[in-house]
Amino acid sequence: MSDEFLTLAGAGEAETRVRGSRFLAIAFPASSEAGVRSILEERERARFDATHHCAAWRFRDGSWRALDAGEPSGSAGAPILSAIDAAGLTDAAVIVTRYFGGTKLGIGGLVRAYGDSTSQALAAAPKRRGVAAVRLRIRYPYDLTTVVMRALERRGTCHVEHGYVDAGNEAVVDLTLPANELRPFAEFLREQSAGLLEPEVGLETVVYAQVQG
Repeated sequence: MSDEFLTLAGAGEAETRVRGSRFLAIAFPASSEAGVRSILEERERARFDATHHCAAWRFRDGSWRALDAGEPSGSAGAPILSAIDAAGLTDAAVIVTRYFGGTKLGIGGLVRAYGDSTSQALAAAPKRRGVAAVRLRIRYPYDLTTVVMRALERRGTCHVEHGYVDAGNEAVVDLTLPANELRPFAEFLREQSAGLLEPEVGLETVVYAQVQG
């Protein structure tokens, strides 16, 4: 699993028409199959008169699905997934709803239609870059405050929260740090405190930054 990845920051939609058939695509961020299927079921209920509701998704852990939903095998789900991959996206899903226009498009025509509508929906969606991160806690005596403050100035630290332990003779700070910065951050603390400070590693998380353009 990569430490850095590109995903969607919101939804994007597109509509294309090919020889009478309408293809309505919606792209959105997703991180679980259950979440995508819930949205897919809502889409099916809202547009119950559509001919097909095809979909695909790719998650950061490497898992994926491609659903043809009654279209010829490989003509819908696969090109949707290919468009997601071509955009370099993960933790992303696309549903393409088709209203049949009376003229068969053939396998090649379906592949192009589903792929093109997906690409347009993805292009319309805002993007953000995610970085794998961890939540840390540092407990320290007051005389090591300067060391801790210097550590917090290191690149990538965010969501910093300061507090105090009940006894009142120590302070505590919680922060989020990119996972690839954990080792040098911990080494800095140990070196600067003569081995007295060691960060407590908590839950894994993700830090996001909006992508311009």
